[in-house]
Amino acid sequence: MLRKLSLTLCSALLAAATLYAQKIHVDEISIDTRATFHQQTLDGKYSSSFLGDYLNLHIKGQLTDNLSFRVRQRLNRAPSLENPFNATDFLMLRWQPFTHWAFTAGKQAILLGGYEIDSAPIDVYYYGTYCEHMHQVYAFGLTANYLPAEGQEVILQFCPSPCWGGVADAYSYNLYWNGSFAPFWKTTWSVNFIQDQWYRWMNYIVLGNRFFMGPLALDIDFHNRASFAQKRFFLSDYSIIGKAILTLGKWNLCTKVGYETNATENVDEDGRDYDTILAAGTNYFYAGAGVEYFPLGNDNLRLHAVWFRDNTLNLNHYDMGITWRFTVYKR
Repeated sequence: MLRKLSLTLCSALLAAATLYAQKIHVDEISIDTRATFHQQTLDGKYSSSFLGDYLNLHIKGQLTDNLSFRVRQRLNRAPSLENPFNATDFLMLRWQPFTHWAFTAGKQAILLGGYEIDSAPIDVYYYGTYCEHMHQVYAFGLTANYLPAEGQEVILQFCPSPCWGGVADAYSYNLYWNGSFAPFWKTTWSVNFIQDQWYRWMNYIVLGNRFFMGPLALDIDFHNRASFAQKRFFLSDYSIIGKAILTLGKWNLCTKVGYETNATENVDEDGRDYDTILAAGTNYFYAGAGVEYFPLGNDNLRLHAVWFRDNTLNLNHYDMGITWRFTVYKR
């Protein structure tokens, strides 16, 4: 009798484990990479080099019907003893117990609005000085996601500060909206309250806007950054970035222009910049243009040629490169 009961119990447990295991699955494994032949001229002097920019491994899947996971690992970047997850952009679980609510935990993007920050790095050929010098863009954190309607998402995030990567208890509190006003106007906006290494508070208001006008896509980002202690709160430390992409068949004609400034007066009584990323006294202008070609008619293969420069160095950059993506497995 006891033996039969034990066999029945084992069979039931095995059946339950098998049923549960069937729900655990990997939806996709893919790889993307970008390589560039970089050339530059500085005061008439020419130099060049071949560069491997990115090699990324992507894994997406499900643990249960409402519990998914995502991994993005940079295979061309090494972890370190100080930061063993230095090469990991995403390592996160998303739990969606209800239709309109989800919760995310793990390493993820720090949610600052704007399309320059929001774009996947492999798709960005040059950044402004603010994005380029952020101390960290991805960090372990927690988010609560509210989805009021299709295409609309409001997120509250608690994570380490993007202003300083060396302090364990300097944090960022982010309220983020990813949505749209109309089919031709998409948005990625945020309000952020951020600590630096001296535990001073900064406020960001970031308004990223993307407009669709037939074959033309236009991005306009505005970032206002301010310490609560500085004299002028608005338009004293800010960035304005514009990007346009005109799609003609398999071709994209692209341009991006940005202006970033921080008033000289934005320092504390000890002479330390309130903004630890864009120094007080900065007036930075950058611009560029380029062309992309998609031989296969999709983003699995992309060729690009780009020129860009800024006003800090008499330096012209010329990049020609290739980006390719392939799927190892798809469920």
